[in-house]
Order: sequence, then structure tokens, then C-alpha cells
Amino acid sequence: MIVKYLLAALVAGLFSGALMTVAQEARVIPLILHAEEYEGGGAETAPAGTGTETHLQTTQEHSALDLGAALSKVGSYLSPVSVAYAHGGAAHDEEEGGIMFGMSRFSGTLLANLVAGAGFGLLLAGVSLVTGNPITVANGALWGAAGWLAVHLLPAIGLPPELPGFPAADLAERQVWWLGTVALSAGGLYLLILKDGLGAKVAGMALIAAPHVYGAPQPTDLASDVPAVLGAEFAVAALATTLFFWIVLGLSLGFANEKIAKAA
Repeated sequence: MIVKYLLAALVAGLFSGALMTVAQEARVIPLILHAEEYEGGGAETAPAGTGTETHLQTTQEHSALDLGAALSKVGSYLSPVSVAYAHGGAAHDEEEGGIMFGMSRFSGTLLANLVAGAGFGLLLAGVSLVTGNPITVANGALWGAAGWLAVHLLPAIGLPPELPGFPAADLAERQVWWLGTVALSAGGLYLLILKDGLGAKVAGMALIAAPHVYGAPQPTDLASDVPAVLGAEFAVAALATTLFFWIVLGLSLGFANEKIAKAA
């Protein structure tokens, strides 16, 4: 039975990841490409350190879902909003045979989101099984909202989603702070939502507040050629698309679980 629930989580994650790609293509990728226009000519003339790999690192760790990269780098990048293949012009990418392993930008983004969706689906199902709280259609949106809070919104208070070209602190420091914030936020939400008693509620609030009291690493120089209004628009779009992803994931997982329960 557990295998069936995990399989359902895998399918729900793949479905959510595919829809996430559509949402990114509609709103997130155009903003990234727009921001690249302020970097001195785009991918062909960008200086060293501002290419596709750097942009992938910057956007993935903050908007916090590329689980494929997380699996290979111990949770460094966990963001479904991070469009790994948005940098550079489409014509240039086609001439070079694609950005990664010969894939087009869209294909690479879709693959990353499918892997990320599957991973987060399995993670959500695992938490449900360990805590003994089943995910259903009735509470699926709440499960998804909790995942979004822990992985995206709460970490974004200290490290909001960033466009290419925005200043940022040391990468390793940001990764450590982000991962710690996700872990503490998840633990805090567990105590607040699933545990009874005043002590659990106070402890949950303390866990959530702890990384923000400590403070996220910030860059020493805040100067950027990218307009601040564009950065704000990207942050809103990134958080909105990740919320969409998590709500779809929670609902689709709840639907799959109910189908399995009825068939048992």
C-alpha cells in the first residue's frame, strides 16, 4: 500500500511540474530575459561569472525548486521557479545545439521541473505517512500551502527571488542560510499546525522566527543596472507561480490518495 501512495506522489509531482513549466513560460521567463537586457548585451557579451550557470545558482536557491540540482548538490537549489535554461537568446541556443545536453531551453526547464515536482511530491507524501496525517482533496490545498510557506515564502523574507544582474552575498553563505531556514520553517509549521499545547505553538513560532532574527547574508554593494521595479515584479511572479505549483501538487496528491483508498 505504501508503494502505491508513493507512486501516486510521483505521478502528482510530474503533473504539477509540467503545469509549473507552463506558468513559468507565461510569466517568469519573460522577466528573466528582460533583466538580461540590462547586463550589457545578453548571453553573448556577458562577462565571466554572469552566464547561464551563475544565473541558475542565483535564481534556484532563492525562489527556492530544482530538485534535480538539489539531489546532486545536497539541497543547494530547490526552486521550481528557477528557470535553468532561460538565459540567452533562443536563436543562439539553437545554433549551439541547446543549452544542456543538446536540449532546448524549454525542454531543459521542463525536465528540471518534472524532477523537482516528483521529488517534492515524494517528500510531501513521506511527511504525510510519517506523521500519520493523510492528504486528501479536502486538505490538499492546505498541505500545498504549508509546503510553499516552508520552502518559498518564509525563506523569501530574508532572501527574495532575484533576477540575473542583482547583487547577492556569497553563494555558500546564502545556501546554508536558505537550507537552515527551510528546515526550521518546516519544523515550526509542524509544531504550529499538527501539535497541540501552548508549548508546541510557542516553540513553533520560535523556530520560524529564529533564522530571521539571525539574519540572512546580504551583499555589501546593492548597486544594480536592473530596475528595482523589475526585481519586485519578478519576486511577486516567482512566489505566485510556486504557490500555484504547491496547490496543484497538494490537490492532485489528495485526489490520487483518495482513489487508492477507495480501490483498497
